[in-house]
Amino acid sequence: MDIMWLPLTCTPSQSLTTGGSHESLKSRNNLDHSLQNPCDAPMIRNSYRIPVVSKWKIIEKETVDEIIFRTTKTRNRLILELMARGGMRIGEVLKLRLKDLQDRKLILLEPKSGREQELVFIPQKVADRLREYALEVCKDPDDLIFPISYECARVIVAKAGKLVGIKLRPHDLRRHSATYASRSGVPIEIVSKVILRHANLSTTQRYLGTISDVEAIRWIENIYW
Repeated sequence: MDIMWLPLTCTPSQSLTTGGSHESLKSRNNLDHSLQNPCDAPMIRNSYRIPVVSKWKIIEKETVDEIIFRTTKTRNRLILELMARGGMRIGEVLKLRLKDLQDRKLILLEPKSGREQELVFIPQKVADRLREYALEVCKDPDDLIFPISYECARVIVAKAGKLVGIKLRPHDLRRHSATYASRSGVPIEIVSKVILRHANLSTTQRYLGTISDVEAIRWIENIYW
């Protein structure tokens, strides 16, 4: 009878039981565990992180109108209107001085964009009330029109929201101004460059809120009425 001899082989899992397993385990124990994976750096992790799109509920025009109407103090009402009608940030509102008013145009010096200055356009009625109020409270052209803190302004906005039973933040009014303008037929370029003063359209598109089924049906009915 012929006997066939087969070569002895072992799988990786079996190698732990062979003679070489001791050297393999020894080498593993001698590894420097303080070394880190170079691909685990924060910068690289952030580069491959899936972007999370923030979603927020846009406040309807009727609600914003009611908030402004029910705010009786002139100073507080103007602050709300400048954000809701002019798309201004709360910080920009608080930096306004008497000399920054030019009828329906407001001059913003050293804006967030890094430009030397920017212009904000507001409705004539708001501009008239703003100038009348500014002339009452300012004695010098360099005087601030609203000399209050950020926290005080946030409280004013929050209390205004409670008048209609909603949670309201300053930036909600800025988003509202952009979304309402867009849904009223204002070209996206105007919303981006004039109202929000964004450097690119992608930033503006993130500002525009999602549309609910009820809103979609209403807009379709308005188009084909």
